[in-house]
Amino acid sequence: MQQHRIYTGQPLQPGVVVILEESPARHLTQVLRLKAGAEITLFNGDGHDYSARLNEVSRRATSAQVDRCLEPAEAPAPLQIHLAIGISRGERMDFAIQKAVELGVADITPLITERCQVRLPGERQEKRLQHWQQVIIAACEQSGRRYIPALNHVMELNEWLRHRVTRGGILLDHRAESALHELPPPSGEVTLLIGPEGGLSGDEREQATATGFNGARLGPRVLRTETAPLAAIAAIQTLWGDFR
Repeated sequence: MQQHRIYTGQPLQPGVVVILEESPARHLTQVLRLKAGAEITLFNGDGHDYSARLNEVSRRATSAQVDRCLEPAEAPAPLQIHLAIGISRGERMDFAIQKAVELGVADITPLITERCQVRLPGERQEKRLQHWQQVIIAACEQSGRRYIPALNHVMELNEWLRHRVTRGGILLDHRAESALHELPPPSGEVTLLIGPEGGLSGDEREQATATGFNGARLGPRVLRTETAPLAAIAAIQTLWGDFR
């Protein structure tokens, strides 16, 4: 029997009853049509899954009683992958974020670059961040991740490069002389920088190189903006991460 896995932002421990948030409650009761007594799995990003049972299912509220904490906790990743990606249009960005989470990134920073075709002023930016956060949560529900990757604020590329605490990383660039496997193995963490549709401009690539980024290519083909991060993350996980 399929076990439905649901995120909640509330503290979880055995014996507590939680009132589920509107979105997961609606999904469980109106989409999946589960009834009181149905078994589900809850998680809140603390590294554990929790077995639970629907307690009350009504128009007024949907609640679940937590039965027990499931072991083991999610193991720490051997390589923390930080994805910094130029914002692309609509479903392309959603797809890239969703699959990056499934592949194991630690956090994501959306970047505004010269060739970005998307502008996110004020309130629209906040709504877009909320949307991407839901994409991340849904990807964690599906993939079994028990820690939620961080979604950082939208930043201009040049500002992000200036304020980074750690230098260096991998700049994905089909013009680069080095293939990914030819780069020095990272130690514990790596930042992957990828441009939007059309890639980064020459000036932006120079800025990244000046702050320690090493250019790397993935074979002879030019990849779409939503394909490039997935191929690169999978390759990184295979070379140095938890695909080994």
